[in-house]
Amino acid sequence: MAKPEFLQCALCGKRQPYEPFVAAVCKQCESQWLEAHYDYTSFKREILRGLPNRPGNLWRYQDVLPLNDPAALDLYPAGGTPLWLSQRFAPNLGHAHVYFKDERYGPTSSFKDRQAAVAVAAMNENNVREAVIASTGNAAVAYAAACARAGIKLWVFMTSLVPQEKLREAALFGAEVIRVSGNYDQTKQIASQFAQRRNLHLDRGASSIPARESMKTIAYEIVEQLGWRAPDWYIQAVSGGLGPLGVYQGFKELLEMGLIDRIPKLAVIQVEGCSPMVQAFRAGRDFAEPVVPDTRIIILSTGDPGKSYTYLWNLIKRYGGIMESVTDAEAFAAMRSLAKSEGMAVEPATSVAFAGLEKLLKEGGIGLEETVVVNCTGHTFPVEKHVLGDQWAVDVHLSKDQSPAPREGLQAALENLDEKTTTVLLVDDNADDALLIRRLLEGKKSYRVHHARDGWEGLAMARQHLPDLIISDLTMPGIDGFGLVEELKLDARTKDIPVVVVSAKDITTEERKRLHGQIEAVFQKGSLPTRKFVDQMIDVIEEKNGA
Repeated sequence: MAKPEFLQCALCGKRQPYEPFVAAVCKQCESQWLEAHYDYTSFKREILRGLPNRPGNLWRYQDVLPLNDPAALDLYPAGGTPLWLSQRFAPNLGHAHVYFKDERYGPTSSFKDRQAAVAVAAMNENNVREAVIASTGNAAVAYAAACARAGIKLWVFMTSLVPQEKLREAALFGAEVIRVSGNYDQTKQIASQFAQRRNLHLDRGASSIPARESMKTIAYEIVEQLGWRAPDWYIQAVSGGLGPLGVYQGFKELLEMGLIDRIPKLAVIQVEGCSPMVQAFRAGRDFAEPVVPDTRIIILSTGDPGKSYTYLWNLIKRYGGIMESVTDAEAFAAMRSLAKSEGMAVEPATSVAFAGLEKLLKEGGIGLEETVVVNCTGHTFPVEKHVLGDQWAVDVHLSKDQSPAPREGLQAALENLDEKTTTVLLVDDNADDALLIRRLLEGKKSYRVHHARDGWEGLAMARQHLPDLIISDLTMPGIDGFGLVEELKLDARTKDIPVVVVSAKDITTEERKRLHGQIEAVFQKGSLPTRKFVDQMIDVIEEKNGA
């Protein structure tokens, strides 16, 4: 069992039991930084034995991750990424001891795959079947992929400023994408209220123990890959700051177990157009004032880092390090230089870290004999752009500029979102019939209509999208309408979705008995004009939603 033995406040030392998905707040001093504690004696014994029969990914360190029994789960295989010695990029700058922790080798090419793996495993273990996340890009894609594997419906809220490839990639994995015309802080606000209105699980980011604990596996891997020694520096570009906070928990645990002799110095790099942490650090403050983001590198556009900055500031004060910023232009130049010198294509958010490394080396902030590890994450969006239909995202408009959304604007946006996120699944092998119903539904208001061409595809899409209504033909190849209804009613996720059956043939008394109590209504094709049929379907949806 790997469930934490207790949580301990990093400020006052108060211990309290671990609770999954509850905001990690100290019940004595209300600090938002609680550290999970495990059976480190047993884990150290396993490490000294060489971690026998362990996988080569983050589950190698499952003894210090917050799950009851990781070995019993079908776990998402994140982590286990390579550590490369820089061959030309760093040597061209006069440094021979720079390593890249290449997180591009994760399932969605981002270090956020670790966060998604542990957070979604915890959801699975606690029977969460539908969740909400706000993201600037990479976390949304990682969670969408992990939730797809786990069969969890995911609502992704992303600012419309995020590159369209990121939004499309999340949609490709089956997430319901909500595109918000506001900044990231506004996006988090509307995501939180949406989850509250629908009583859904909201991923809490840095305040979530599963998400935060996942990142420490980076430290464990680095130390093991360096022959059980710590580097002198760890460098990472940050937005909200979850990554290095989690990583340093790993370094601290390794030090306390006596497996390394020091904690690395930390270099936090931000993009100049959104650098509240750097501004506060330079001013010598332990709190960061929010800023309005002004950068093309949207993935790093968290204007208000909140308490995360304070905890990072404390880490640097204790172990050494720096916070530095680089311009968009410097980041893009580093991205090109890295590609040409190392053959590594990274996204702009990652190139910020390399531009920071370049700046620190040129200014002499890093000694030439010091060992440096840079977190290298992200890709250049090699996503299939043409396999998605037109309805892969819902737009939510909060305000015309990047200022905080007024209360009435937020309320209107949520109400509008409730209207727009009504989803209908059509299961019919007759494409013409399905297209006509789809157009009539969309003509009434902004329904999201999905079309499955047979029963098996319909069953899969029902489990993925959890629609508000299913309209199914009765006679189809593969599994027919009867079988589809029976499968839907056997699944806890879909058993309460209203189903309307439509048949092109006369339905016998026995067939009606078989459907009785399982469906909302049964219609014979042609018995009603299509417009009137659609009106009746809308009545079913509105009755279900309490309209």
